Amino acid sequence: MRKSTVRIENMEAPTASNSSIPVLAPVASTACVHSRRRRRITPEAGRALEILGHAIEYLTDEFLNQGRTFNAKDEQLEAVLMLMALNRQVYYECPEMPTFGERCRALLHFRSS
Repeated sequence: MRKSTVRIENMEAPTASNSSIPVLAPVASTACVHSRRRRRITPEAGRALEILGHAIEYLTDEFLNQGRTFNAKDEQLEAVLMLMALNRQVYYECPEMPTFGERCRALLHFRSS
């Protein structure tokens, strides 16, 4: 897969800094298995997740309010799926947090050294 960059801009505050998110193409592929462990989300990733979440919610609300029917070729649905894939990618790129057991083992190992 080739790596590309998607630019997300904050439409509410033009003075806020813009974020670049690296994306693997094709964006819509989601056939990955990820662990269910908590992740340490950086402020930048958190802001990107917030912006993506608002965009997904806005496009979905607009689609439903317009009373449109679901069609695989609908550009608005494709945009929602693309944003959802980006949202997952940003989240899964955040590092996993160690479990309580892993932290205890690391502490005990450190003290025994």
